[in-house]
Amino acid sequence: MPGISYPPDSSDERGPQFVRIAELRRMPLTFVLDGRTVSALNGDTVLTAILTQQRQVRQSEFSGEPRAGFCLIGACQDCWVRSEDGTRLRACSTLLAEGMRIVTRGAAWDVNAGLAAGAASIISAASTTSPDGTAP
Repeated sequence: MPGISYPPDSSDERGPQFVRIAELRRMPLTFVLDGRTVSALNGDTVLTAILTQQRQVRQSEFSGEPRAGFCLIGACQDCWVRSEDGTRLRACSTLLAEGMRIVTRGAAWDVNAGLAAGAASIISAASTTSPDGTAP
């Protein structure tokens, strides 16, 4: 196709991970995903709602690689996302509610930034303390 490289350069160019082909008669719900108002269907899990909008649920906080859930039954810990207020949600076993505000981007940066800040404060504290534990 003109204008689209193959394979696509990013997952955004490939469209959503899930494409709904049945169960179209359930009541629609709106929710906010990474600041965008989008829709899903009543009875969808947060995981289904996210993956009908985009290709990944989140990025790994360890590698930065995209994650899309693995077991889909709540055992693997691969689908954790956050609400805008910071509450952790297991996307595969949490039912979507009208108006939910879900954040999938930036979680890896937040964790890594927090680790870096914690390490910096430990190093700073260690450099201002003498070997006997007193301040120089």
